[in-house]
Amino acid sequence: MSFVPLTDLLKEAVQGKYAVGAFNCNNMEIVQAIIGAAEAEKAPVIVQASQGAIKYAGINYIVGLTRLAAESASVPVALHLDHGTSFDQVMQCIRSGFSSVMFDGSKLPVEENINITNQVLAAARPVGVSVEAELGKIGGTEDDITVDERDAMLTDPDEAKYFVSKTGVDALAVAIGTAHGIYKGEPKLDFARLTNIRSLVDTPIVLHGSSGVPDEAIKEAVTRGVSKINIDTNIREAFTGRCREVMAQKPEEIDPRKILGPAREAAMDIIREKIRLFGSSGKA
Repeated sequence: MSFVPLTDLLKEAVQGKYAVGAFNCNNMEIVQAIIGAAEAEKAPVIVQASQGAIKYAGINYIVGLTRLAAESASVPVALHLDHGTSFDQVMQCIRSGFSSVMFDGSKLPVEENINITNQVLAAARPVGVSVEAELGKIGGTEDDITVDERDAMLTDPDEAKYFVSKTGVDALAVAIGTAHGIYKGEPKLDFARLTNIRSLVDTPIVLHGSSGVPDEAIKEAVTRGVSKINIDTNIREAFTGRCREVMAQKPEEIDPRKILGPAREAAMDIIREKIRLFGSSGKA
């Protein structure tokens, strides 16, 4: 099947009280691992590409690889832009065939964030593309987006209500204590804040920076209304970790298939684990 909008997947997730996994890709093997894991778990899945991934692989390769995988898959697949920070970047992804885009205006004043988000919605809605926005700042680093820990701000529930009322956005990423990248300690999520936000907005809630968050905290977040969970760092760790193992065991190996093949399997294993954790296994 071809790509489906994010709204289709999240509507089912809200009703079924589970979360759909959104997994970042950077190359062919990781695309294959994401789709292979979703197939094995019979789960809906979101393949994400960040601005950095698009710069690295090229937008046509990202779309082409993912579309080929989706067309041969028996599970629904969305292709989503993760953390688009400019209107032009978002438009490029819509024109190239993404079924969902994120405009990240979290660093902007709220009214400017609302204004550009509405411009994105005006362009995306007529062509059936879903739109995710972000409110509050999530710490850490993702590609060229860095938020210093001391400047990281949690999402204000009343501001979330106001933002959604002014945009009607399809999904809202909130900051409740997660961070991008590798955690220095165990993250402490503000579940009371999450519950408050969820009580004030009907829009599906997205949790970014979820790699390294304890399993029990993820389950609690899903119970409290998170419908989309982003994973990137855990995939990178599994993929590169297996590459290092193979090359350490066989330093004379020159066949990339014998290095990247096992790495693909390692990525698939961690993705399957996350899908089960999120409760979306068997939901396709």
